[in-house]
Amino acid sequence: MYAWIWRRLPGEWPVKTATALGIVLAVAAVLWYVAFPKVEAKLQFDHGVVQDSGVVQNPAPSGSATPG
Repeated sequence: MYAWIWRRLPGEWPVKTATALGIVLAVAAVLWYVAFPKVEAKLQFDHGVVQDSGVVQNPAPSGSATPG
């Protein structure tokens, strides 16, 4: 299928490459700004599925050395 698309694009390989890149960017923009926001409410990426066990772990600050 990709070969069929490549043969249908106009021009030599630099023009074909630029056109293909433009098409990919346009499809990505449509997905990012139109499709994904519409399905976000149904998928709920921001809701965690891990239950809180009540244990709190406080890691040491990244710049501090451990005593010892």
